[in-house]
Amino acid sequence: MPPSHKRTLADITNCRTEALGGQVYFCEHCQDKHYSYHSCQNRHCPTCGNDQATEWLAKQRELLLLVNYFMVTFALPAELRALARQQQKIVYGLFFQASAAALLKLGRDPKFVGGELGFFGVLQTWTRDLRYHPHLHYLVAGGGLSHDGKHWLSAREDFLVPVKALSKIFRGKLRDALAKADLLTLVPQEVWQKEWVVHSEPVGAGETVFKYLAPYIFRVALSNKRLVKSEDGCVTFRYRESGSKQWKMQTLPAEEFLRRFLQHVLPKGFIKVRYYGFLSSRRRPQLEKIKTLLHVSPAPAAPQIETVEDATTPSEPPVMRCPKCGNVMRLVGDLPRKARLPP
Repeated sequence: MPPSHKRTLADITNCRTEALGGQVYFCEHCQDKHYSYHSCQNRHCPTCGNDQATEWLAKQRELLLLVNYFMVTFALPAELRALARQQQKIVYGLFFQASAAALLKLGRDPKFVGGELGFFGVLQTWTRDLRYHPHLHYLVAGGGLSHDGKHWLSAREDFLVPVKALSKIFRGKLRDALAKADLLTLVPQEVWQKEWVVHSEPVGAGETVFKYLAPYIFRVALSNKRLVKSEDGCVTFRYRESGSKQWKMQTLPAEEFLRRFLQHVLPKGFIKVRYYGFLSSRRRPQLEKIKTLLHVSPAPAAPQIETVEDATTPSEPPVMRCPKCGNVMRLVGDLPRKARLPP
């Protein structure tokens, strides 16, 4: 088991417990104490990350254009999954690289868009019942910037690029990338002869997809509310079947449950959200130009209300109300964090 998996298990176990420290509050009305413990902030914790997702969603809205959007999904073939599990950082990186390059190449073809696309992608490695199924979701603007940067070229309302051609280009680019990384000999040769799964569909203004993707960025595989019980060495959780959309129950031995969960823990420092085309960091300044081409007025700057006194005044501590009577509780003191052991 790699250190990242051990660290994740330790963090989730200690999340919001005395091990991470916190604060003690006292209610003058009930004469009752309340302990508020810190969260672990591990990106794979099912409890943490909700505030981060909300924050991220607010920032992404600034990137939305007044155009139709498409969701393009690339799936890693089953024959490549064993290698991906063994070489996560390398294969996931090449997965991003090859799929994005294929999408950009086909987008520049004058038979389709004929310009530079702009999109971002999110890596997801799980199915609803926690099985291992690496795939990438890209949210793509329905159009592109012309080569000279002076015109916006709109895609058709219901069609971006042909997925069969996109699949072949993606397959070829990933094969070349694996060969360059000296990993090609570890892949069964028959995978290069089969059709790969790439899916594209129009999703309207894109806001719905942002909301769909946000939880996957800051959480992993399973939320606490889907856990039903843990007894007799087994864990039961709920999941919605993708085809029928019906809720079902899955009961697994505890070790198998942990194995399924941990295979979705990403390597330390791996970036699971990436931006390409005119949304990449070095091309981001072009976004305002595109908005001008689309006759969108720039958003007014937020009024600056912070004063010098505000900048130097420490922020007020959050108000804690008594869970019994609702009165404001008094902060008694801080609880120190316990020494962190190595994973």
